[in-house]
Amino acid sequence: MYQVFRTARFEKEMMKQLSSAEQEAVANFEKKHLVFDPYVGDHLGYPFFREKKLSGKRVYFLIYDDVKIVLMVSVSDKKAQHDTIEEIKLHLKDYYALVKEVLTRHGGYGHA
Repeated sequence: MYQVFRTARFEKEMMKQLSSAEQEAVANFEKKHLVFDPYVGDHLGYPFFREKKLSGKRVYFLIYDDVKIVLMVSVSDKKAQHDTIEEIKLHLKDYYALVKEVLTRHGGYGHA
């Protein structure tokens, strides 16, 4: 099983861009799918970088098999899709460092 964490950026974008029903759909997706099999949705250039379409929006997440973590990193619509993907790709090392830092700081799983 995988642990699912959200970045502060993801939380902010989710609150701003998604309705309550869409936020609930994201939570259900995390609990019912990602914890068991995170390799769902479309891969975006790397097998560990994924996008899932939910209600016309896209949620982006990274999968870290070595520590069994899925990191929810961003939300966008179709219009911002390309820019969002490119921005995430630029910061892949930063996201991995964040995951490692959280694991070290909390001595296990914590909040990203």
